[in-house]
Amino acid sequence: MAAHQGPAGASPADPVVTVAGPHVHRAQEVLTPEALAFVAGLHRAFEGRRQELLAGRRTRRAEIARTGVLDFLPGTADVRAGDWKVAEAPRALQDRRVEITGPTDRKMVINALNSGARIWLADFEDATAPTWENVVGGQINLIDAFEGRIDFTTPAGKAYALRPAAELATVVVRPRGWHLDESHLLVDGVPVAGAFVDFGLYFFHNAARLLAKGPEDPNSGPYFYLPKIESHLEARLWNDVFTRAQAELGIPHGTVRATVLIETITAAFEMDEILHELRDHAAGLNAGRWDYLFSLVKTFRDAGAQYVLPDRNTVTMTSPFMAAYTRLLVRTCHRRGAHAIGGMAAFIPSRRDPEVNAAALAKVTADKEREAGQGFDGSWVAHPDLVPVARACFDAVLGERPHQKDNPGPSEPVTAAQLLDVAGAGGSCTRTGLHNAVQVGVRYLEAWLRGLGAVGIFHMMEDVATAEISRSQVWQWVNNGVVLADTGEQATAELVRALVAAELAELRAELGEEAYRAGRWQEAADLFEQVVLAEEFEDFLTLPALPLLG
Repeated sequence: MAAHQGPAGASPADPVVTVAGPHVHRAQEVLTPEALAFVAGLHRAFEGRRQELLAGRRTRRAEIARTGVLDFLPGTADVRAGDWKVAEAPRALQDRRVEITGPTDRKMVINALNSGARIWLADFEDATAPTWENVVGGQINLIDAFEGRIDFTTPAGKAYALRPAAELATVVVRPRGWHLDESHLLVDGVPVAGAFVDFGLYFFHNAARLLAKGPEDPNSGPYFYLPKIESHLEARLWNDVFTRAQAELGIPHGTVRATVLIETITAAFEMDEILHELRDHAAGLNAGRWDYLFSLVKTFRDAGAQYVLPDRNTVTMTSPFMAAYTRLLVRTCHRRGAHAIGGMAAFIPSRRDPEVNAAALAKVTADKEREAGQGFDGSWVAHPDLVPVARACFDAVLGERPHQKDNPGPSEPVTAAQLLDVAGAGGSCTRTGLHNAVQVGVRYLEAWLRGLGAVGIFHMMEDVATAEISRSQVWQWVNNGVVLADTGEQATAELVRALVAAELAELRAELGEEAYRAGRWQEAADLFEQVVLAEEFEDFLTLPALPLLG
């Protein structure tokens, strides 16, 4: 543990910064006194507002539970009706037809930058288990990439290196959401928000470095994805953070550009307002499918049978309430001059099973064709092999154009009732779906506890978002006494425990005793049961999991 005071002769009011994490190789290159002071300044300036906004989330959720009502805000009607646009996108963010996502480990940094995608979402959030090694190491890896000195060799001797700079993807960093603390970094004895750590360290070390590359370089500015936002007031906080950070380091105002993930149901009702708050720094909005479904379940978990979500794998983007959400997103973005970015294709191609590949790639193609036809300017994939698939779909619509902001989308208004029409999705709750949710939840959590945030499970790239929808569905089904359509059983705590026990037995047989014991399977199963069978719904799965991560 190391504590850093302000410079000699500094006022006693200067913050005391304590690094409480374990040793990380080369950490001194990132955790410099100047960088830590910059992060501490963000904490001192904005921590009070962050806590007020988190309390506001709880108050709003209680009000929705009491009234069962969520609607567009009457107090911001003038913003929705106003004639305004966000700032013009910089050159590096004009063409976003394919974006790849993934954590910031060394191999992923190289593969993502080399993937042929226009954008790489460098993820410190859902695809990263926030060990101190991952948090600090990810920052080191990004600096090395920008300096052109990153490489990686596997134990088997396979070497990875970067292509020429002009061929690389543009890096857009996703810091952690407002709700997560970083227990390994304290200011005046208080944990710093993970968002301040991820944003602050990246911006401090790279903003000037990126600007110096010039506009011809794909990585010529500090760009961000903002997750888990629940209101325009939370976007206002990010805008104020950007404004302060740019002023403190002498970076021109408006250099930062941010794309907001619309992955909460409350944010879906405030898309205009969110863009308006960030209008000097806004780049676009993204349709974050799994977290959006999780947010719906969480927000309306006790609002009755009409909000019970069927098997997650049967809820597609063509379900009426999801189609309404994407229509509203495209229309809002293009009206305001912002990019509309579609959802994730999470399939992991298999080189051993051509039949699985063919069926899955057909679904990916149909999904990306739908997004391009609906007016989106780009979309996400999780694996480099999907980049050409998605690119072909958007090339067919965009041609040589960088985007299709001139496409206003459907003209009919999207109503609150349409956004909340979960029952209109059809589908059913099944034992097969319950079993799959248990499998994904337990398998993902075990990997997360070992420090892996992006995990391939059943040919799909899973992260915290998919674990969240899995565990929230189990909680919702049990607490609503759902009858499973395929067996006639009721979803109960006893059935869930039986499925968890069966999954552990299957894993023991599948892995062998030695490999099973080397994992953290029982801890993962216990944690999964804890959150899905708790009387009170845990807001975020990662909150009770963090103390186990180390």
